[in-house]
Amino acid sequence: MKKLLLFSTVLIFLFSCSSTSLVSSWKNPDIVIFDAYKVLIVGMASDAEAREEFETQMKKKFDEHEVESFRSIDLFDVEFTASRQSEEQLSEVEQQLLDKDFDAILFTKVVGSENRKIFKKKMGNLGDYYGNFSDDYLDHQDIYYETGYYDNFTVYHAETSLYCICVGKERELIWRGVIDITDPKNMKKTVKEYVRLVVFALEEQNIIFRKPLTEDLAKR
Repeated sequence: MKKLLLFSTVLIFLFSCSSTSLVSSWKNPDIVIFDAYKVLIVGMASDAEAREEFETQMKKKFDEHEVESFRSIDLFDVEFTASRQSEEQLSEVEQQLLDKDFDAILFTKVVGSENRKIFKKKMGNLGDYYGNFSDDYLDHQDIYYETGYYDNFTVYHAETSLYCICVGKERELIWRGVIDITDPKNMKKTVKEYVRLVVFALEEQNIIFRKPLTEDLAKR
């Protein structure tokens, strides 16, 4: 558990300057290494363009690691996503995937959002301030009068989960990462960062992706 917390802390630090950041990461404690050979990539989004971009970028990463994968937009017909599915219907889908030798589903969705505010003006080094009350007050009194003193931005909360659909282990959760997307401006850039973060997290947990051999040797 300590290693997992340390890993999550390191990831948050590494990606804190990006528009995407890993908030938490959970791995099935019964799993040490998980390999998949045929993965279905599902991006649940109302924006068809964003969904296609995510699934395409994610598939490229699987291709680079020589893992067979398929986009849901290529497997699911329009009627599937246009109507609500029952548990029985989804069970049928899983069975169809099993019959076609799929062994995992990578499922990504946006689960919520919230508005936040930040100061437009950056805080200085508090330890370097030696002025008096009047200087301090005059420097910051715009807080009372400037409606634009704060910047409003939106944070989207997303989850990526990896499920095993192996025989006898249907729907077993292997890994889940909660990722925040801060005020995305460029959809393609944001998706690229998100995919990069997911791949990095899975590599660190020895799930599907593996670090390059040179990195492992360098640590020894």
